[in-house]
Order: sequence, then structure tokens, then C-alpha cells
Amino acid sequence: MHLENNLTQIIFTRSSQQCELCHATKNLTVFAVEPSNGTAEQAVLVCQTCKNQIENPSTMDPNHWRCLNDSMWHPELAVQVLSYRLLNALRSEGWPQDLLDMMYLDDEAKAWAETGLDNLTEEASNTPTKDSNGASLQEGDNVTLIKDLVVKGANFTAKRGTLVKNIHLTDNPLHIEGKVNGTQIVLLATFLKKA
Repeated sequence: MHLENNLTQIIFTRSSQQCELCHATKNLTVFAVEPSNGTAEQAVLVCQTCKNQIENPSTMDPNHWRCLNDSMWHPELAVQVLSYRLLNALRSEGWPQDLLDMMYLDDEAKAWAETGLDNLTEEASNTPTKDSNGASLQEGDNVTLIKDLVVKGANFTAKRGTLVKNIHLTDNPLHIEGKVNGTQIVLLATFLKKA
């Protein structure tokens, strides 16, 4: 018990009492970066929001994790390792791949980072893609848009009620791919309903 309190005190002091991933200052807890031997060097101080999303990858909010742009350069190796794992879990978003391309971990750190990578990405990929009503979507389903969506870069608005046929699932359970007005685009599943 005394050792555990000492570990918590070391990590709280080191982190200036803020989440080492997103810099939040409330609801902080020590999170072991597995495999861990229980030392401060193998643990990270995280907020409840980060912890919940790490433990439940299907709830990951890609916008929350923009903070990884900073935390990947953190001086603590455990923070870098956790950032690497999270960026890999989110790589289907596009922007995390750019950060991974810039990130450097020595061989020992990369081996540690990749040890826990399978669990995080496997849980995220096993999450079903669901439409706005909670119905599971499958490869090849037809869906309709439930709101008007501006398609960036294509100079058109996909209108509410538009039928998208033969969708493709992506690595991210929040997104699907489909053709609208002859253009292949990525759509948020929350703006769709199964046809």
C-alpha cells in the first residue's frame, strides 16, 4: 500500500497534476502501460475521459485524440508508447498516420508499444458499425442520409433522403464508404439509416 501511494505521488508530481495525454486537470488516475512492472516509468497519469476511451476503444472520439500531436513528444517513454498505440488504433482517420510517420521510438520502446497494440486495434476493429437508430450495418447494405451533408472537396451537398447503395465498411466503426453523385466518399454512420 505504501509503495502504491509513493508511485501515485511520483506520477502526480511528474505530470504537474494533469493528464499526460490531453492535459485535463480533473478525475485523474494512474494508468499502467502494459506489460508493466509497477514502476512510475511504466505508468501514465490520465483523466477519466482518456481512460474510458482507452479501455473501451469502440467509444473513441477521434477529435479528442488530436492531443496526441503533443503527447507523442512527451519526455516520459510510457506516454510516448501509449500515444503510439492510440495513433495506431485511430490510423483509419488519416491524420494519425501522418503523426506516426513523424514519430520515433527506439527498438526497445517500439517493441513495448507494439506488445499492447493488438489488443487496442483488435477491440476497435471488432466493434460493429451502427446507423443512427443503432441497427448494425453490413458490407453491401443500402443506407439513406438522415440530414444534408456538405461534401468537402467535391463541391456538392448530399441531400437528406439520398440512397447510398452497396456500402463498404472501414476499419473505423464510426465510418462507412459509399458513392454519392458518382463520387466515393466516407460518411459518418450516425448520419445514416439502414434502407
